[in-house]
Amino acid sequence: MKKLLIFAIALSSCSGCDNSSTTGSKDKKDSLICIIPPPPKQQVRQLNYILHKTFPHDTTSFTEGLLVHEGKLLESTGAPDYMPQTRSVFGIIDTLTGKINVKAELDKKKYFGEGLSLFNNKIYYLTWQNQVGFMYDAKTFNPVGQFSFKNKEGWGLTNDGTNFIMSDGTSDLSYFEPVNFNFLKTLPVNTIDHDLPDQLNELEYIDGFIYANVWKTNKIVKIDPANGYILGILDLTQLASASKKKYPNSQEMNGIAYDPVSKRMFVTGKMWPEMYVITIEDYKN
Repeated sequence: MKKLLIFAIALSSCSGCDNSSTTGSKDKKDSLICIIPPPPKQQVRQLNYILHKTFPHDTTSFTEGLLVHEGKLLESTGAPDYMPQTRSVFGIIDTLTGKINVKAELDKKKYFGEGLSLFNNKIYYLTWQNQVGFMYDAKTFNPVGQFSFKNKEGWGLTNDGTNFIMSDGTSDLSYFEPVNFNFLKTLPVNTIDHDLPDQLNELEYIDGFIYANVWKTNKIVKIDPANGYILGILDLTQLASASKKKYPNSQEMNGIAYDPVSKRMFVTGKMWPEMYVITIEDYKN
């Protein structure tokens, strides 16, 4: 009994130890197994936003990607089989009407359009289940090639100025180099601790962080690319409810674009009647 008591005291005194107190001893009799508790969960901020402006969005646009290029807002869309009015296109949005000035269209019998990204004066348009994407000249919008990947699906696409970052419907983000779209690494994102589904969707890289829509929720998460931690959650339920009220056939929230000049974010959803211009607290001057 006395031996058990001494061992318990030894373990309790070990609670604050580090590796140097155990690994430095060569004598196994003198070494002590130290049970170190796991690190605390990452602090997650609830991000607030300010709504600055709304403008029309085409309710036939099944939004998959958004980006700002040279002051213009571009959108890519998909085309579900059960929605004959939809098309897989990308182009420039007319902010007066919400319609897309189409620059390229995919054969909807073969491809389902997904995320959109701009890199090195080329626009990259992802597809869903074909494991390919298409490249276009950012000035002429002429097709200039295509790229492939091994992920089963492609969802969202962005880049950090060096490499592409892609979501595929899981909680993992995949990195690809830009020349041949060769796979580089996987960044696991911890959605479990935050009671979020695994399906990360549309992506946008903003000031060193990755922002991602979470499919079938009204939330955007702010991700640290260094470790995959979720640092903040932006809940846009109020905007989603306003869209649903105005157009009952509105689908899930999807679409993030950032204008570095105005420091404002554009957000919308699939077949939403409006596009919203917001700033979140990170961007306050």
